[in-house]
Amino acid sequence: MKKVANVAMAALFGVALLSGAASADIKKGQKIYLKKLKAACGFNGAKFAVKHTQDEWEALKESGKFGAEVKKICPKSHLKPKYENDLYDFVYEYASDSGKVPSC
Repeated sequence: MKKVANVAMAALFGVALLSGAASADIKKGQKIYLKKLKAACGFNGAKFAVKHTQDEWEALKESGKFGAEVKKICPKSHLKPKYENDLYDFVYEYASDSGKVPSC
């Protein structure tokens, strides 16, 4: 019984590590906004994130139109696709209906 519990705990720990490493990062998305988009947009990350609700950002991401929406909001921006997941996590976390305000 103890052996089964140890194996189950090890499996849960492994899954937790792998799922955390595979996900994008809110803080990294905030840094990406500050370095890559703030100058092109002309406003801070809080104003950028509140352009949509969490559901709207999610729908844009799922439909593959997230990058186009970033370009629409900030026409002078040049965001590489490799940054989209982290930026998405940032804007989703601080969307207009989240009640949270980023420090940028």
